[in-house]
Amino acid sequence: MLRLFFFEFYKLFRLRSVGLGLLFAFLLPFLWALAPGLKKVYGLVLASGWQVISLSLLAGMEFLFPFLVVMAASEALGSEVAQGTLKTLLLRPLPRSLLLLAKLFALLLYPFLLLSVSFLGGLLAGLPHGLGPFYGGTGLGEGGFAGTGLLPPGTALAELLRAHLLAGAVLLPLSALALLYGVLFLSTTAAALAAVATLLLMRLLVAFPALTPFLLTTYLDLHLRPQAAGLGLSLLLIYTLGFALLAALVFERKDL
Repeated sequence: MLRLFFFEFYKLFRLRSVGLGLLFAFLLPFLWALAPGLKKVYGLVLASGWQVISLSLLAGMEFLFPFLVVMAASEALGSEVAQGTLKTLLLRPLPRSLLLLAKLFALLLYPFLLLSVSFLGGLLAGLPHGLGPFYGGTGLGEGGFAGTGLLPPGTALAELLRAHLLAGAVLLPLSALALLYGVLFLSTTAAALAAVATLLLMRLLVAFPALTPFLLTTYLDLHLRPQAAGLGLSLLLIYTLGFALLAALVFERKDL
């Protein structure tokens, strides 16, 4: 099983969407560090490199990071179908569910890898602005970017690490959802479109207040609301396991 997982993780890195995703995640912080219009558009003057990391996370989680995760999960199975290698894999004496589980584990690690690369890019891009104590905030804690006074680097780092871990947890069910659609449609494009459409539909369901606390999309900004982590993380885990179970059940019976 461990060998199969490493094999799937290796194949994940060979996907074009993953390579481009990691590159974009690394370069995103440099755009914020060099952006001349931050004060005009956001009313923000960078006071520390920690704010560069935060800006990248906040901007990336709006659309870029969820989209990159969905694309990678959709391509993980779709590319093998397109290349004709999936049938060869299924000829091996391995249960289908084990193969899908290895793919799922690799895909669930990808969001954290993506965010780690963005964090690293943010550290490098933020170096000219300094990573020491500063007057202001990370935008993820009390007072937003204005802060409440002098912020020590240890506190800033803790806020950013917590936010990145929560953001990674938010992206997990998106990976499982896109993999489920990949199993259903056996197509990268169809799986990605279906996953994005599902998320958009869930956003529209906020018109039904009774459903709002249980919608996946309600917790896409959990990195900004750590106080909601208790219920939010539980529901995100349920969604991830539910999508993964459905994908396994469909894959076992899928005519390939």
